[in-house]
Amino acid sequence: MISDSEDKVVPGPRGADQGAPLFPETSAQELPEHLRRALDRAGWKDLAPVQALSIPTILAGQDLMVQARTGSGKTGAFILPILHKIDPGRAQCQALVLTPTRELARQVAGEAETLFGDTGARVIAVYGGVAYGPQEEAFRRGAHLVVGTPGRILDHLLKRNLSLEGLRMLVFDEADRMLSIGFYPDMKEVQRYLPGRKVDSFMFSATFPPQVLRLAEEFLTEPKFLSLSGKTVHVAESEHVFYEVPAMGKERCLMRVIETEEPVSAIIFCNTKAHVHFVAEVLKQFGYDADELSADLSQPQRDKVLARVREGKLRFLVATDVAARGIDIPDLSHVILYEPPEDTEGYIHRAGRTGRAGASGTVISLADVIQKLDLKRIAARYAIDLQERPLPDDSQVQEVVSQRLIALLEARLRKRTPLERERMRRYLGLVERLAAEGAGTEIMAMLLDEAYQQSRHQAPSLPSGGPPPEAESPRRPRPRKGRRY
Repeated sequence: MISDSEDKVVPGPRGADQGAPLFPETSAQELPEHLRRALDRAGWKDLAPVQALSIPTILAGQDLMVQARTGSGKTGAFILPILHKIDPGRAQCQALVLTPTRELARQVAGEAETLFGDTGARVIAVYGGVAYGPQEEAFRRGAHLVVGTPGRILDHLLKRNLSLEGLRMLVFDEADRMLSIGFYPDMKEVQRYLPGRKVDSFMFSATFPPQVLRLAEEFLTEPKFLSLSGKTVHVAESEHVFYEVPAMGKERCLMRVIETEEPVSAIIFCNTKAHVHFVAEVLKQFGYDADELSADLSQPQRDKVLARVREGKLRFLVATDVAARGIDIPDLSHVILYEPPEDTEGYIHRAGRTGRAGASGTVISLADVIQKLDLKRIAARYAIDLQERPLPDDSQVQEVVSQRLIALLEARLRKRTPLERERMRRYLGLVERLAAEGAGTEIMAMLLDEAYQQSRHQAPSLPSGGPPPEAESPRRPRPRKGRRY
C-alpha cells in the first residue's frame, strides 16, 4: 500500500518492474524541436507533471501504468510520444487509443489534431452511433492514429476495414471506466488482431482497482507504475470503502452502487431476516441474479441456495451473519454491508469473506450519518484504510447504464448472421416511425430496459486474475509464446 503524494514508482501487477524509486523527468526545453512546435500549436508553455514524468519512459519503449485524474494533462502525455514515433510516410495505423466513450474519443482526437498540426500525421475518431463511411475512408487514406471505443474498433477489424499490422503503440485511456462499462470482452477480441511482436502499451486510469491491475497483466509487459493522484494507490488484497446514504430509501442507493461498482459476485449482509428478504426481492426486481439465506428457509430451500453458491452460479447472496456462518464462496469479488454490523468484530468477519488466498476484493459499506461514525471507529480500531466515495446520482447511473447498453447491443449486432441482419431490416421503418412519435419513445425505452435487465442476470466479464487463455482465433494466429498481446 502506497500513500505518498510524491510522484514515484509503486508496485504494479505481478511481475511489474519495481525499478528505481523515481522516474526520469524532462521539460519542454529538452524535447525534440518538432515536439516543441507541437506544444506551441497547443499553446502550452511547459509540460504538466504527468507529461514531464511519463514521456521519457514512454519514448524509451517501457510499458507504463499511470494513475492520473481527468484534467491533469494525461492526453498530451501519450499523444506527444505518438507524434514522435509514428512515420507519416507510412499510410497505416501505427497508434491505437482505446477510450470508454465517444465523447472522450472525440476529445482525444481533437487534441491530437491540434498537436499534429501540419506534420502530415492523420488522426480519426472511431465510435458507434454514426455512419461507417467517413471512418472507412479515413482508414483507406491511412490514418496514423486511431482513437475509438473498443466496440466500433472491433467492428472495423471484423470487416477488415482496419489493420493493426503496423501498430507500434497501444494506449488504454480511462481503463477503469472501460471495465465498468463492460468492454472487457471487446478488448480481448481486439487483442487477437494485434501483431505477434512487441507493441509498446500504456494504461492511464484515475483509479487502479484490482480488476484494472489484472487487466494490465493481460495487455502490458512488465510495466512501471506512476502515481500522480496525490491520493492513496490501492494495490493490496482488499480495499474498504463506504457510501454515506440517507436512512430511508437505502435500497435505491444500493442499486446505484451496484450499477456503478459492477461486482462480479458479492455477499450482501443485513442485520435482520426482514431486511434480507426485502433486499433480495429488490435485487430480483431489478433483474439481478440474487437469492437469500436466512433462518426462515426450509432445509431443501437452503440446500438449493447453497448448491448454487458452491458451484459459483449465484451472483448475489443476501444473508445475515448467522445464516452465512460457515459458507465459503470461491472468488468473491465484493462484500457489501447493507448496514454495518451491530458489533465491531462483525465487520472483520464480514470483510474476511473476500480477498482470500491472495486474491483481491472490495468491502463496501452503506451507512447513514450515525452509522458513519461507527464505521470510522471500527476502521481506527483495526487500522483499516477506509475511503469515502460520493454516492452516484441519477445522471451518473444513467450515463453508465447507457454506455453499458450501447456496448451490449453493439456486441449482439456483431454476432448476427447475414440472414438475421436481413430479417432485422424489416423493422427499420418502424423504428424511424416510433422515434418520430412521442408515444413511441416509451415503447423503445421498454425494449431497451428488457435487454439491459436480461444482461444484469449474468456476472460481468472481467479479467480473471490468471494468465489469459490461449484460445485459437479463426481470424488470427495465436500470439508468440511467452508474450501476451
